[in-house]
Amino acid sequence: MSTAESSAASLEAREKEAQASLDAHTHEIVQWHFHESTGSPFWLQKRSELSFDPLTEVKCYHDMKKFPPFEDDWLRGGPMSRWVPKGFEGKPVYVFETGGTTGIPKSRMVIEDHWTDYELFSDTLPDQYFPRGANWLMLGPSGPRRLRLAVEHLAQFRGGINFCVDLDPRWVVKLIKKGWMEHLEAYKKHCIDQALTILTAGHDIKCLFATPKLLEGLCNALEEQGKSFPDTGITGIFSGGTEFTPQWTRFCIEEYFGGPPDVSGIYMTPTYGNTLMGLACSKPVTAADDYKITYYAPQPRAVIEVVGFDDDQQAVGYGETGRVKLTTLTKEFFVPGFLERDEGERERPFETYPWDGVSGVRPFHGFAAQTTVGVY
Repeated sequence: MSTAESSAASLEAREKEAQASLDAHTHEIVQWHFHESTGSPFWLQKRSELSFDPLTEVKCYHDMKKFPPFEDDWLRGGPMSRWVPKGFEGKPVYVFETGGTTGIPKSRMVIEDHWTDYELFSDTLPDQYFPRGANWLMLGPSGPRRLRLAVEHLAQFRGGINFCVDLDPRWVVKLIKKGWMEHLEAYKKHCIDQALTILTAGHDIKCLFATPKLLEGLCNALEEQGKSFPDTGITGIFSGGTEFTPQWTRFCIEEYFGGPPDVSGIYMTPTYGNTLMGLACSKPVTAADDYKITYYAPQPRAVIEVVGFDDDQQAVGYGETGRVKLTTLTKEFFVPGFLERDEGERERPFETYPWDGVSGVRPFHGFAAQTTVGVY
């Protein structure tokens, strides 16, 4: 057997293992959420409205197709207690929000999922660039969003201390919609100034979370001071957002960092995440692959499918474009078949993540014109 054949056989075996793990996990999670002793009031009530019995008819992930599409309006408004599984009664609950620029924001209850998600993500970070014990700067949204607490836990889990800025993305979106670009630039400068103050205060920060737009703003502000990003001493960057494109990544690495990690000593890893899913990691981004960014969901805790625009029960072919469909499968939170506001191309499994991925993530064209990206 040739090396290529051996590698293909190994990947195929890992895919089968991952599928078996997902099937077993799906059955366990559905049993938890629909059993009277452990389920949440929301799903226990929904069980009586379904045309099938999840406890007896969901035995593997394929059976999730039996659920009707998850409606995001179910997450708007309270009471939040209806989402808390009986199996977790009495435990402290966090509430994380998404959106909210108009109307009631969608909200999700969390107990420890954000800790688990970021501990798993920590295992993917190379210690060479994200040193254990290093301090972090969180240059991103604050307030009722999971990112702030999650990045803080990531820093603490790795033995460091996290520093934060004060940033309200809802105000940013309002400024954009009103066309108050002068105010927008002033607010952006306010956020960047906070980051610069922290970076010059002797906190020995080596790791950074920043959205692409804010990272770019930070680099430009440093240049105005006659400095460059390498002068900050930061060696590891965890970033995410819809502005993360191959073109921007190439420019950032070549112009701001001074070259790839083996030249500049600066490593950047893109991520695709949200309040419902957790965190999807990316395949290593390299010049040899034209800086293509492919994300893989944290299976079996969450599953991403790229489905047809006209048939959300059917995956598109590899390399083809479709809408991102998310299923969340944790004991704290269950979301079957949620159609995201994103689209992209379906990508093949690979050794590290032996399940489907998605590349070219961008706002769904069906309502992209109504989408305001803001700080992301």
